[in-house]
Amino acid sequence: MEEDVSLLEFRNEEFLVHYHKRSNAETTFHIIKSKFGDSVRSKTEAAQVNEVLLKVLCHNICVVIQKMFELGIEPEFISA
Repeated sequence: MEEDVSLLEFRNEEFLVHYHKRSNAETTFHIIKSKFGDSVRSKTEAAQVNEVLLKVLCHNICVVIQKMFELGIEPEFISA
């Protein structure tokens, strides 16, 4: 008799690529909720969407600033 091989075992590398994408997304959502709160205070749907998008934007800015310090990158601002 042939041994049954699960799809996970057969295509393990492909599974792991997608699993890490999901893991990274869940980790990011956890960080955003921890840093900026896990509730949305806005009443209307449009305001709720904007509030969540602003939390994501703030998270991205924090990540850029953190990486600038870690990598020793000096910001260059364009003067008017």
